[in-house]
Amino acid sequence: MIEVIATGPLATVQDLGRPGYAELGVSRSGAADRRAHQLANRLVGNLPGAASIEFTLGGLEIRLLTAATLACTGAHCPGVPVWQGALSLPAGSRLRLGSPVAGLRSYLAVRGGFAVPAVLGSRSTDTLSGLGPEPLRPGDLLPIGSDSTGPPTDPAILADRAAGPVRLLPGPRADWFTGPAYHSLLTTGWRVLPASDRVGIRLDGPSLARCRDGELPSEPTLPGALQVPPDGQPIVLGPDAPVTGGYPVIAVLANSELDRVAQLRPGQELRFRPA
Repeated sequence: MIEVIATGPLATVQDLGRPGYAELGVSRSGAADRRAHQLANRLVGNLPGAASIEFTLGGLEIRLLTAATLACTGAHCPGVPVWQGALSLPAGSRLRLGSPVAGLRSYLAVRGGFAVPAVLGSRSTDTLSGLGPEPLRPGDLLPIGSDSTGPPTDPAILADRAAGPVRLLPGPRADWFTGPAYHSLLTTGWRVLPASDRVGIRLDGPSLARCRDGELPSEPTLPGALQVPPDGQPIVLGPDAPVTGGYPVIAVLANSELDRVAQLRPGQELRFRPA
């Protein structure tokens, strides 16, 4: 067991989500930064889909009721003796993670994974629908599971992320927008707004003008889609976004870029380039 002492702004249990249930109206959910989540699991010898704790802007504090091996990845929080490496602690140990200087989301994995009840095959918290475990609160007790497969991985294998503009592809409704609007999408430095969350990253910049009037009937969407509401300010859909939407999708992020945008903080600049 691990006891939650403090959660910071938001801490949830996440794994790789619930793919395959869109026809039932169920979002994929899962870790916003899948790469960081899977790296944390590899560092403690877990299966890639073992449940970890995703926490936002630091502030997580836990107490070990039993000895455990832990790893932290993602946004670098002060307070961990070994970052992106396995750390074994005895029962009774407390671990407090400070606020990261850069990045937004961090991941805490325990060897064996967190064995909270699964819903539709996943232990992920969906912040929009309420499926899965509730967001963590002080006093919660998290059982440790048995999702380990071997010894912890050497952190020396970890590679740096790519930097620079985020790659995207034209969306299914790119023809709803003027040519200058798509050019503006690719040449503007978009500012991430504070209203952003796991449902969507809201961007501020020049209004993207449409060349068609009216609204669409709701149609399927997916994480990474750039929806444009009537005000012309794009929203990058996140893992907890609805599976359908009525705003036209001007572009879609390359799948490998979703992890990078999950680490953007309010006020940061986001730039795009063609994939």
